[in-house]
Amino acid sequence: MTITPKPKNNSEFQHYFSLAEKHFKDQMYDSAYYYYNKSKLTCDIATDNEKIIYSSLKMAIIQQMQGDYSSSETGATSVISYFRNTTNPYYKVAIYNILGINYKNLFDFDNAIYYYNQALHQAEDELQKSIIKNNIAVAYNDKHDYQSAINILFPLTLKKEIINNSENYARVLDNLGYSYFKIGNPKSLDYLNQSLTIRKKINDDFGITTSYHNLSEFYIKTNSNLSYKYAQLSYEKATKINSVDDRLKSLALLIENTIGNESKKFSLLHLKINDSINQVRQKAKNQFAKIKYDSKKEKEENLKLKTQKAENALQLEQQKNKNQLLYFVVVIIIALSIFILNFLVTKNKREKIKTSYNTEIRIAKKLHDELANDVYHTMAFAETQDLSTNENKEILLTNLDTIYSRTRNISKENSTIETGLHFISNLKEMISSFNNNTVNILIIGIDTINWTVLESNKKITVYRVLQELLVNMKKHSQSNLVVLTFKKNQKKLQIDYSDNGVGATFDEKKSRNGLQNVENRIQAIKGTTTFETKSDKGFKVNIIFPL
Repeated sequence: MTITPKPKNNSEFQHYFSLAEKHFKDQMYDSAYYYYNKSKLTCDIATDNEKIIYSSLKMAIIQQMQGDYSSSETGATSVISYFRNTTNPYYKVAIYNILGINYKNLFDFDNAIYYYNQALHQAEDELQKSIIKNNIAVAYNDKHDYQSAINILFPLTLKKEIINNSENYARVLDNLGYSYFKIGNPKSLDYLNQSLTIRKKINDDFGITTSYHNLSEFYIKTNSNLSYKYAQLSYEKATKINSVDDRLKSLALLIENTIGNESKKFSLLHLKINDSINQVRQKAKNQFAKIKYDSKKEKEENLKLKTQKAENALQLEQQKNKNQLLYFVVVIIIALSIFILNFLVTKNKREKIKTSYNTEIRIAKKLHDELANDVYHTMAFAETQDLSTNENKEILLTNLDTIYSRTRNISKENSTIETGLHFISNLKEMISSFNNNTVNILIIGIDTINWTVLESNKKITVYRVLQELLVNMKKHSQSNLVVLTFKKNQKKLQIDYSDNGVGATFDEKKSRNGLQNVENRIQAIKGTTTFETKSDKGFKVNIIFPL
């Protein structure tokens, strides 16, 4: 059901909407986002429900295309509150599917599967249902639950709706072949080759890129030359279609298949492309945020002109209560800090390894040096400044947000480590948190390890050791490239760390940065640690322990 909007609103909406659609078609996504947002703001919630849903949907799609998955998830989730019984099922399917994709890219595979299933329940067309089922299977693959993926994909290969649609048939065959490959089923190669043949026939360049990538993975352990060939083909095709993410994945395979200068060449190229795309996406993210902020500010200013008397009364009340509010917030922050410290002290009593005392000292120092000073300066600011001005309010809120962020980071750095289904996604997230504009971290082979067979204490050791090495890198190495490589060597797990930092003698590093903690942790799980470092020659660590 489509509700007819008011004449004035319809004219204004149509103007912005037409501009948004035009810019979206022309791939001018920042301008499209701006006008979709403008068109949404002209709508009346009571009468223009589907117009709001559509504009919000397109804004979430644009954010997703630009790699801003968290903001896209936030925008798409807000749309669900507008759903009614009369809402077009197409919109519901689209929103839930977008949420599934966002959660998949954020490594939250359980939520991805949940929202894909929500989309499936709303779908009315059989082909649409089959496409969503394929998405669910991909999420299971990402969870390493390959049998669940196969249980979904194999029946799809027999459905006429899929068989008659070459693009989707090739996609299902490729995903099924990949799933079989991961469980060691010899059928995998046939399915992967069938998919590639179809994709070449219909000139599906995006699909061909994926097929080459999967074939490179298939041969990586059995035929390195063929693996290298397919990785090179994948990279060339990804470059042709300007798919940056696929180029990065292909480069990672090329790095893994080469050594020496050639490996260095691919690593530098990977670093250059990754830095470039991060800058572009961050710029787009900032632009989207500014558009929403400016629109919100404009709307608030218009409302302020109409309700000046009410706002004056509110400001007077806020002025009277500002000290109470400030002290309440400060007490909460201090209480939270004390709780974190007590929690960490209690936890460290159960630790058997030597680093417990150092952890307590580090946390106490952070609380004293960072939080205490921030709280003191915030209190002093509130007591001496006029908080009725917008500028001072903004400064106060920024200071409080900084205190909250510091507290949250301290808590997260020392929180209990999840060793179940979410371990690998949490490990990746921890490693990625050390990425920034000056340091790039390459992770190779992490998904080739069957983490489910690893004991919980060994998972915790891996997490803490890598965290220790990365903290050491951030504080002392002055490096801009870190490579973490994971390999299964017979019945042992091998982890290689290397950076291109300033290096030092091992005795200097061990005494200065506490790398003795790394040795202690690995020894506790019957493993060995080998350090290789010289001044101005970078730093390498080789870790091996039994699975």
